[in-house]
Amino acid sequence: MLSKHVADTLVQVSKGTQMGDFLRLFWVPFHLSAAIEADGMPKRVKLMGEDMVVFRDTLGRVGLVDNACAHRRAPMAYARNEDCGLRCVYHGWKYDITGQCVDQPAEPANSRFKNRVRIKAYPCRERNGVIWAYMGPETDEAIPDLPNVEWNLVDPEQVHVTIRVQETNWLQALEGDIDSAHAGFLHGRVDNDGRMKRNLNVRDMRPTFDVVQKDWGVSIASRRIVSDEDYYWRVNQFVFPWFTFSPPQSVFPELTGHAWVPMDDEHTLVVTFSYVPDAPLYPKTRALFEEGYKGRETGHPSRHAYRTDNPGAPYAGYWTRFNAENDFLIDAQEQKTTWFSGIPGLWVQDTGCQAGLGPIIDRTLERLGASDAGIVVARHSLLDASRAYRESGTVPAGVTEPDQSMIRAVAIRLPRDQEVWQAAGEFMQARLGAGFGYTP
Repeated sequence: MLSKHVADTLVQVSKGTQMGDFLRLFWVPFHLSAAIEADGMPKRVKLMGEDMVVFRDTLGRVGLVDNACAHRRAPMAYARNEDCGLRCVYHGWKYDITGQCVDQPAEPANSRFKNRVRIKAYPCRERNGVIWAYMGPETDEAIPDLPNVEWNLVDPEQVHVTIRVQETNWLQALEGDIDSAHAGFLHGRVDNDGRMKRNLNVRDMRPTFDVVQKDWGVSIASRRIVSDEDYYWRVNQFVFPWFTFSPPQSVFPELTGHAWVPMDDEHTLVVTFSYVPDAPLYPKTRALFEEGYKGRETGHPSRHAYRTDNPGAPYAGYWTRFNAENDFLIDAQEQKTTWFSGIPGLWVQDTGCQAGLGPIIDRTLERLGASDAGIVVARHSLLDASRAYRESGTVPAGVTEPDQSMIRAVAIRLPRDQEVWQAAGEFMQARLGAGFGYTP
């Protein structure tokens, strides 16, 4: 269990907190490029407790600026996006993508006042359909390069990316994705139908764990018995600061993962990605992600999952209809006859267990076991790295070395006498354009 001080340190993300300052060292994936139109309405976003708007100017450049005009603090979410800037509808003050005020039409014509006015703004970059922001410290040094995460480097036809809002703190969500022990239970069935019954990771419900801390994060290997000769290994990866990577399934051979980006201490922007490293994503898989399957959700929020009744919220349009208020639409009859949990779909099942007791669970009451080794090491790695930055200015290698993020999760069957880190280590290093290197 954690002390209250440590638990709070891990989930508090505003500027000036230990974790908040640490997370701001890294580029933040925070929106889909296709949703931000040139000269379109600015869209509200919230990142690490900061209320902002994102927009695309007339020249196609993306800006991320404060959602408050410097003049009378009117909302920039209502601003007119015109002629390479946002013009506040209250008094007409206009700002470019750098936050610089470029026009104050009600001020004297010869006034230079606008030159001294700026609103908060963060630099943005786009790559393969995703917008990234850098919210790190302002120094004379150049801002770091984008991380080389494989899912954002492959061709667009190889990947499917979605975003949604989850009503829980970021670490509470992240930890669920590096917990390999829950799959056979939470995502399992109680009947004899469905592909889950054929997956190797549900045949042995008592996996053995081997956890290794890395410069870039944590590798969590779970070992299951599948025969007298072989073990089945699944290696989940946690890559600083918020990336998790899950292994492929034999029946769903694509790599999947998430960026768990904190909106504030109680809400998370979930960026979900699934991709095939060396070929187009299967059309049937993409259709399942977009449409769901027989009324159930898959690994991505389908187009039917989103709410449209909260236009004034940050990330409006990306909140989902599955939440604690409606018990994530759990079906008691389905729980008795078909699905172990009764919750309708993969990501909804995860979210229900992560957020069902509220946005910040009291970690001082939890009782962890051997199967939680990966979660324990991930917490300590975050605490150690954030403390080192706070106390001595030590910056993690992943900030300045983009290739530190070229990591893959692995699912592989090995003879019992082979050690997973040696036998499968090469398959955990992502190589752009290369296949799995083994048969998942």
